[in-house]
Amino acid sequence: MNPMTYLILLGVILAGGATALQAPTNARLAAAVGSPVNAAFVSFAIGTVALGLLAAVLHVRPDMGATRAMPAWAWMGGLYGCVFVITAAWAVPRLGAALTITLMVAGQLLVSLALDHFGALGVPRQPVGLTKLAGVVLVFVGVLLVRRG
Repeated sequence: MNPMTYLILLGVILAGGATALQAPTNARLAAAVGSPVNAAFVSFAIGTVALGLLAAVLHVRPDMGATRAMPAWAWMGGLYGCVFVITAAWAVPRLGAALTITLMVAGQLLVSLALDHFGALGVPRQPVGLTKLAGVVLVFVGVLLVRRG
């Protein structure tokens, strides 16, 4: 693999780590502000400010003409993020961070396999085979092990 591939893999791993940090952080915030919905609102407000600052520093502007041609589903990413943040903030105090994130990863894998297999939402079509299914089964075994531990 070339060095850029290693940097990409490292970046994705670090982003996954940030997701694991996000769940207990928002759970703590939910306890302070009274609900997972309030915590998600604060989290998204802070994220919006951070994105605005980053866009200003990087001089990034959206192509508004291109946005008009997008399909409706392309606008839903923020809604998925809301579901994730609210669910994580609610689940971590009840299930713990490890089980919550393990279950979320299992759900991500199942949906990702379907997206790949059918080439849905603009994802390149990559049929699911036994090796990929075995990997998902191992993740579900991991869920059980984390739950027992």
